[in-house]
Amino acid sequence: MMEPPVSSRPRFLVAALGPGLVGATSLTLLHEGARRVVKHPPRMDVLGKRALKKGLRGLGLRPAHGKRLHRQSLAGDLVSNSLFYALVALGRPKRPFLRGGVLGLLAGLGAVVLPPYLGLGRGPSRARTSTSLLTVAWYTLGGLAAARATRSLLEAGPAQETPGPGW
Repeated sequence: MMEPPVSSRPRFLVAALGPGLVGATSLTLLHEGARRVVKHPPRMDVLGKRALKKGLRGLGLRPAHGKRLHRQSLAGDLVSNSLFYALVALGRPKRPFLRGGVLGLLAGLGAVVLPPYLGLGRGPSRARTSTSLLTVAWYTLGGLAAARATRSLLEAGPAQETPGPGW
């Protein structure tokens, strides 16, 4: 496959947000779907709720409860993961899949290892070995989805330039 020219790569965060959103949405859909059908799924939604509650309380605010808290934590996950996975599209155009795989792998390992150190508990991502492995695999898949979206963006070519001031 021929590599797209360097000038067509997304250079700004705004252009990279699309692939980032693809990766984050893929990850969220995996988590939300699996928690309904897998016996011991990674419960990153629980970690998201804990983190949101802790953050709001730290700011002196009162966190929501129930479905509202769940929706707020999903929105926070989508925003933060979109920004993270947008990094896949910001690098050189030659290796988006390597970048996506490595970033996803690092995010998955962080999701398994860091929660106890952040005061978020241990259970949701480390309940079993299989849970930890699924967590790492799914974050890696999110990175690869962002890489595929980046590749599609690069193959589409440069966007039409919009007239600037003075036009």
